[in-house]
Amino acid sequence: MKIVEKCKQNINHICFGLIAVALAIVPPLISAGSVSTPTGIFLGKCIAFAIVAIGLDLIWGYTGILSLGHGLYFALGGYAMAMYLKLSATGGKITEFMHTGGLTELPLIWEPFNNLPAAIALMIIVPGLLAGIVGYFIFKNRVKGVYFSIISQALTWAAYSVFIALSPYTNGNVGITEIKSVLGSIRGGANQGNLFTLFYIALGVLILIYALSAYLVSTKFGKLLVAIRDGENRTYFSGYKVSRYKNFVYVLSAVIAAVAGAIFVNFNGSITPSQMTISYSITMVIWVAIGGRGTLVGAVLGAFIMNLCEYNLSSGALAEVWQYIIGGIFCIAILFFKGGIVGLFKEQIPARIRKLTNRRSKEGAENG
Repeated sequence: MKIVEKCKQNINHICFGLIAVALAIVPPLISAGSVSTPTGIFLGKCIAFAIVAIGLDLIWGYTGILSLGHGLYFALGGYAMAMYLKLSATGGKITEFMHTGGLTELPLIWEPFNNLPAAIALMIIVPGLLAGIVGYFIFKNRVKGVYFSIISQALTWAAYSVFIALSPYTNGNVGITEIKSVLGSIRGGANQGNLFTLFYIALGVLILIYALSAYLVSTKFGKLLVAIRDGENRTYFSGYKVSRYKNFVYVLSAVIAAVAGAIFVNFNGSITPSQMTISYSITMVIWVAIGGRGTLVGAVLGAFIMNLCEYNLSSGALAEVWQYIIGGIFCIAILFFKGGIVGLFKEQIPARIRKLTNRRSKEGAENG
């Protein structure tokens, strides 16, 4: 069993390596004119989506905790980066939407974001601290299942309402817009160098987070996460502090989501409360479900495939029905491919082939 499991993990790592290589050749293809610059920017966003999907897979696929509020942590990381980028554009001065909101000087809460290291630190600390506090009380009181999912939704909705209400500080439902990346503008032929550098940085972060996650799930810690998923009470009575493990992985996934949000902002050029909504969080869960829970590479595949489908279907002749198509794909995957895309190719197709082979062997033996 250990050898089989190791072979499966190696196949997963090989698949991820192929994805990374395919992404690595995107900038040269853009230079050659085979791939457009907007497509390259979109793939950069997909890298951010793949990163947050890995974090969700850790908490849902491996630990069995279904969070429907990870859009909150994604948006918090995005806002932290956007605040720094906006202040860089204004030279540290008050922004236009603050003037419109009646402010006359830069709010105190914006001051730390004048500095990139401080902004990066807050990008990690704030989501991690929030997740740690929420997780501590929830998991200590052994709240789980659908109750945790409802609480995560409620928390996200509350945060969304706060960001809308604090319009002078956050620009309300418009969000922070018209910002450049940390390297400058990435749009246009003259800024291809910035785009390529940012793309490779994002790819490097994706590889690093995948490697860290793969290492964690291969250790005793990862085995305990699976044990919690498959039998939390049994793990609890075995002497393990289940709440601590759950809280740690929850905080880790929140930080990963925040990092993804910061990368997304650099490619998207804006962040709005729409990235904090419940529907956005559920969409992230769909990526993991489509790709395959508990595989890591499935989360990456799901994020890329679903967003590429949306990118290509949301324009042209299918613009009015693309959401139904995406919904249909999700329903089919849940009903017939319970292990997602990865499970289809690793479990269901091989099982079907073995079944057909055994049947033919049996028929051959009977005829002989």
